[in-house]
Amino acid sequence: MNDQKERTARAARTPKVSSDLQMQLLHALPQIIIAVGRDNGLHYVNAKAELYFNASSVILLNLSLEDLFHFDSPILSLVRQVQRGWCGINEYNVEIGSIRHKNNELMDLQVTPMLLGNEKSNEEIIILVMQPRSIAQKIERQLAHRGAARSVTGLASMLAHEIRNPLSGIRGAAQLLEGSVEQEDRTLTTLICEETDRISRLVGRMEVFGDNNIADHQLLNIHAVLGHVLQVAKTGFAKDIEIIEDYDPSLPKLMGSRDLLVQMFLNLVKNAAESVSATGTRGKIWLTSSYRPGVSFSVPGSPVKTSLPLQITIEDNGPGVSNDIRSILFDPFITTKANGTGLGLALVAKTVKDHGGVIEYEQLNERTIFKVLLPHQKNTRKSNKSPEAERGK
Repeated sequence: MNDQKERTARAARTPKVSSDLQMQLLHALPQIIIAVGRDNGLHYVNAKAELYFNASSVILLNLSLEDLFHFDSPILSLVRQVQRGWCGINEYNVEIGSIRHKNNELMDLQVTPMLLGNEKSNEEIIILVMQPRSIAQKIERQLAHRGAARSVTGLASMLAHEIRNPLSGIRGAAQLLEGSVEQEDRTLTTLICEETDRISRLVGRMEVFGDNNIADHQLLNIHAVLGHVLQVAKTGFAKDIEIIEDYDPSLPKLMGSRDLLVQMFLNLVKNAAESVSATGTRGKIWLTSSYRPGVSFSVPGSPVKTSLPLQITIEDNGPGVSNDIRSILFDPFITTKANGTGLGLALVAKTVKDHGGVIEYEQLNERTIFKVLLPHQKNTRKSNKSPEAERGK
């Protein structure tokens, strides 16, 4: 009896959640939520689903899953599995494309069966929850690219230390021999000197990876950097390629090395130019800048989140990168070029890392996209408020 009274009192104290509030909570969730009937007709969509499919709920609720997804979509297969077995299924890192949403995205999927109604009348509903993995991927790529940069740094230090000393000894011995051999044999000692010098230059190229400090750290306008990059590109390797610029003129400044940033963006633009030139058609390169205030990351070992609002995007309509090397694209010595060394993108990854940023690679809508996310110098972004309002603040 006492237990019954306690349960009744607890129920009286528990606040009732109205159906309106429940709907508001569903609309506020960041996941895409869809309720599907036995005929695959849509019974409910939340606000995130409306945004993803670029259509209102009034339109979507008159459609079925077949109207939204291609016939071979894994979503249709998963829903059919749940309908047959009446048991929930979770799938992770699934590439999803929609008829109404052109870009494919990697998503985590939860498909759950549900009975609506009461004991006399039940309706079978399938709840589909789609979670885009874009943010998680950015964090994973950040760690992977920084790991690649660290491996290159260690390799550079090892090469500089272990190779330069014996090279000096070999070259010195060759010079000593040169004075005591016949004229016809001096070509061999000259060859030894030339080859040791060539190896020394290669080690010198690798030594740049071992330097973790940015010597000429200064306040920079990223558009001035990009302007210099395009001037070099248009007078050289990209003179026959159309380059389309789309900049946000209000971007704040950043702290960094002008020379390193110029070299980094030159590498990316040159790769894009070589990619579109290989197609044999007139290629295009899109260079854009934008401000993304919501992008931030937690660096391992640091409790402070780093904000990366400056986004520079280099796109081209070339063939892109083959699937087998996309995951290791920024590792050293990875290249698809016949005469390439595989150090260009590794150096790009290191430069971005040294500036506290992140670089990403995507292949969307037949375009190859490199995104560079960088931090900005605080309190330099232009304000939309009037000077009077700023002084009042």
